[in-house]
Amino acid sequence: MLPELLRDLFDVSLFDYISVRMALAAMTAFLLALFSGAPVIRWLRANRVQETAGQIDSIELAEHAEKSGKTKTTTMGGSFLICSLLLSVLLWARLDNLHVVFAIVLTAGLAAVGFVDDFKKLTIPHCNGLSRRSKYVGLSVVVFGVLGVLVWWAEVHGRSGLLVLHPPIFKNIEFNFLSYGAVGVVAFLIFEWFVIVGTSNAVNITDGLDGLAAGCTIISVLALSIFCYVTGRVDWSAYLNIPHVREASEMAVVGGAMIGACMGFLWYNAYPAKVFMGDSGSLPLGGLMAWMAVVSKQELVLPIVGIVFVIEILSSLIQTQIYVLTGRGKRVFTMAPVHHGLERFGGVFKKSEQGWHEVTVVVRFWIIAVVGAMASLALLKVR
Repeated sequence: MLPELLRDLFDVSLFDYISVRMALAAMTAFLLALFSGAPVIRWLRANRVQETAGQIDSIELAEHAEKSGKTKTTTMGGSFLICSLLLSVLLWARLDNLHVVFAIVLTAGLAAVGFVDDFKKLTIPHCNGLSRRSKYVGLSVVVFGVLGVLVWWAEVHGRSGLLVLHPPIFKNIEFNFLSYGAVGVVAFLIFEWFVIVGTSNAVNITDGLDGLAAGCTIISVLALSIFCYVTGRVDWSAYLNIPHVREASEMAVVGGAMIGACMGFLWYNAYPAKVFMGDSGSLPLGGLMAWMAVVSKQELVLPIVGIVFVIEILSSLIQTQIYVLTGRGKRVFTMAPVHHGLERFGGVFKKSEQGWHEVTVVVRFWIIAVVGAMASLALLKVR
C-alpha cells in the first residue's frame, strides 16, 4: 500500500528499486532482531532454555561444550533471528515472485525441523534431539517438496533454464538436466538436495564459537545477493556473460533481510555470547544461502562463496570417517571442526603450546570468508 500511496500523492516510485528495498529489508530485519532479542533471551533464561555439555553434538567437544556447561548460555536464538528475517521479507519483497515464495517456504520448513530438534534436546532429559535419520527425513521432505514444485513449474511455464547447471570460468558450457528426461530430473533433484542440505549442515557445524556462523553468513550472503542481483538483470548478465534468470534480482531483497537479521543476532552472539543460534537458526540460514545459489545458478561457485563452511564440514566428515574406518581412534586433525582444534590446541594438524583465543579464531575465519567471497565475485568477469 505504501508504494502506491507515494506514487499517487507525490509521484515517487522509490520502492520500485530493488537496491532500496534491499537496504530497507536489511535495516528492518536488524531492528526487529535487535529489539526482539533482549526480551526473547530473558524469556529463554527464565524458562531455563540452556545448553549443557551433555547436549552438545559429540563432534563439537572442547570449549563450546565447556562454555555452555559452565555459563549456562541461552540457546535457540535462531527463533528471533528467523522470525525477524521472515517478517522483513514479507514486508519488503515481492510476494508474487516464485523465487521469494520458495525461499520463505524453505526457510520456514528448515526452521521447523531445527526447532523440533532443539526443543527435544532442551525439554526431554538425556535426549540428544532428533535422531540423525529423523533429522534428514525432515530436511529432505522440505527440500524435495520445494525442488519438486520448482521442476513442475519450470516444465509447465517453459522455464527450463532454472534446471540448467552452469560451470564457472568456462564460456557457453552448460548442463541441461531436462534434456535427459526423467533420469535428468532425478539427477537434478539429488544434486540440488545435496547442495541445500549440505550447506544447511555446514552452517550448523560452523555454529560452534561466538559470532562465527553469523559473521561468516553475513559475508557470504552479501556476495550471493550480488550474484542474484546481476543474474536477474538482462543488461548486466549479458555483459558479464552469465546466465540470466528472470526475477532473480528480487532475491537480493531476501539477502538484505538475511544480512540484517544476522547482524541483529550478532549483537547478542558476539563474544561473550548471551545466546546461541541452535539448529532452529543455523539449518534455515544454510538452506537459504544454498537457495540463493540455486536461483542465481551459482551452485558450483557456492563452495568458494562459503569457503569457511566447506572447511568446517569437510574437517568433521574426514575426522569422523577416519576415526570409524581405522577402528583404532586415529584422527587427522587435532579436533573437528577445525575451529575447536585451533582454539584448544593452537593447530589444525599438530598441537601447539598454546591455543588461539576464541576471538582470534573467529576474526581470522571472517577474513577467510571475505577472501572466499571476493574470489567468487572475481569469477563474474572471468567468463
